[in-house]
Amino acid sequence: MASRKIGVGVIGMGWMGQVHSRSYQMISQRFPDAGLSARLVICSDNVQERAEKTADMLGFGQWTTDWHEVIAHPDVEVVNIATPNNLHVEIVKAAAAVGKHIFCEKPVGRTPEETAEIEAIARSAGVLAFVGFNYRWAPLVRHAKKLIDGGKLGDLTQFRGRFFSMYGSNPYGLLSWRFDEASAGYGVLGDIMSHATDMALMLAGPIKRLVSNQHTFIPERPKPIPGTGTHYSVGRAGDPTYPVTNEDYIGALVEFENGIRGTLEVSRTIFGPKNEFAFELNGTKGALAWNFERMNELQVYAPTPDGEHDGFIRLVGGDQYPDHGNFNPGEGSGLGYEDLKVIEAYNWLKSVADGQQTQPGFTEALAVANVHAAMVRSWDSGQWEDVTSLRK
Repeated sequence: MASRKIGVGVIGMGWMGQVHSRSYQMISQRFPDAGLSARLVICSDNVQERAEKTADMLGFGQWTTDWHEVIAHPDVEVVNIATPNNLHVEIVKAAAAVGKHIFCEKPVGRTPEETAEIEAIARSAGVLAFVGFNYRWAPLVRHAKKLIDGGKLGDLTQFRGRFFSMYGSNPYGLLSWRFDEASAGYGVLGDIMSHATDMALMLAGPIKRLVSNQHTFIPERPKPIPGTGTHYSVGRAGDPTYPVTNEDYIGALVEFENGIRGTLEVSRTIFGPKNEFAFELNGTKGALAWNFERMNELQVYAPTPDGEHDGFIRLVGGDQYPDHGNFNPGEGSGLGYEDLKVIEAYNWLKSVADGQQTQPGFTEALAVANVHAAMVRSWDSGQWEDVTSLRK
């Protein structure tokens, strides 16, 4: 089988840029029969020490502190954006202008309107695009979708989605770019509600209307040293603090177009759940529940007609579920977060190799942005708001 090697340039070499880079490297090992691999051509970061160090560590051919050089490199076919959100529009414009395909981390734009602008740029240029909604790729989430699409739950009635993370629960947690409106745009709306909304749309369908509220629980934080740490890093008592300029919490009641009722709720300052991205979904014949903290398990309620099995059962990950066997051949041998990013990277490069746009692309990012724009309007109005399209 002829092998297709795709040249990749990564912009932004913090935690997420490094995760993406490792994921590209693993494609040929985890999907050896696909005839597909990545070549890490060049990476960039505005901190020279980090750019140089990570290029050497991860096997890039070159490094730079100027992201324009990544886009201009003749061997780069795919531009991978893992920078703070404020750079996304400019980078997408430059990459699309020269026909480079684009992977962009969620939420794509700082605001729903910026996401709509970016979607329009890529669509007009005719380039392929992909978004880092990596939780979609969990094997048991994909099995859950199969059960839903196959009617195993009957008619869906209720959906509850949440993403509760403690990364901002410590008041001395550093004021990374994620807490800064100029760099990130909105706070948890883009950072983690984007995952919860995308999952809801994928599993339960389009949202018709909603009512939402938001709050910032920790209004000030100490600043980090540029180029060091992550958004999990913590400062010390007595360090000078500076204002947090976006929201810590969002809650929403939602009504789906197909009549399902539900809730979406996220927080980065909650105390207790470490990384609880979860959903529960109920239908007229059954129910499902999944939690990323136990991502290799799926709770299924599918009672038998005789009532003998009238309760939830626990499915455990194994190679009978999508792509699990590419990582572990046996049941009960779990996958982790970065394995999902490898599956994501594989599906993205396969899209490029095939010349076919697949999901989740900027179309799906825009669908999320449409919902989020309605949330923002509801914060201002205090009322139910219809979800309308921002497509340009």
